[in-house]
Amino acid sequence: MGRNLQSGERLRPVDLARGHGLSTQAIRNYEEAGILPAAGRTPHGYRTYTSLHAGALRAFLALVPGHGHQTASSIMRAVNAGAAEDSFRLIDESHAQLLDDRRTLHAVESALRDLEPTTAAEPDALSGPGGTFIGPLADKLGIRPATLRTWERAGLVRPRRDPRTGYRVYDEADVRDARLAHQLRRGGYLLEQIAPLIAQVRAAGGLEPLEAALCDWHGRLSARGRAMLNGAAELEAYLRERG
Repeated sequence: MGRNLQSGERLRPVDLARGHGLSTQAIRNYEEAGILPAAGRTPHGYRTYTSLHAGALRAFLALVPGHGHQTASSIMRAVNAGAAEDSFRLIDESHAQLLDDRRTLHAVESALRDLEPTTAAEPDALSGPGGTFIGPLADKLGIRPATLRTWERAGLVRPRRDPRTGYRVYDEADVRDARLAHQLRRGGYLLEQIAPLIAQVRAAGGLEPLEAALCDWHGRLSARGRAMLNGAAELEAYLRERG
């Protein structure tokens, strides 16, 4: 806020709002939500705040980038209610989620590195010009056709049906998804963990465009980790001021 506030100095909602580009209504909303401690009142009923409220606001705004608005609000409500242990648990859960996201990213990168640089399955006697059938693909991966059908039910592969025979036909993207799913399964990942990763590949338009997405993913996780550090520092300052 650019001012060395004394603990007894009275501040108006606008004094808190101005330093952070907020509206005075936002300050009142934060107080009503328990994010800020309850404000004092003048004899005429006007809200007055102190450096403690300024510290609470700084802590909340610093927590949001790393933990999200909802969790940051819950952390501040717990602290202001005198339940600091609950706030620490919420922080731990956010860190656990960040670690899980890092592991997921590592799994995707490992799976991509382990994929052999081959093209889609070669056509054979059962294959049409537009793809390969379940038997040849299962043989190529060293799995049973029933496994591919299980993956299909889980959304990992999405083969089309040949209109004449009704057979499943796997195009190049399906083969890619099956190979990636196979690699992740070998790494011990469950089908429900693999499905969102396959969705990431599809959304990126394939493996090659996914490289840029993975780089961006790394950047976002690093930014989130640093934001958590900044939020922790501001929260610790607020806890000290609360005594």
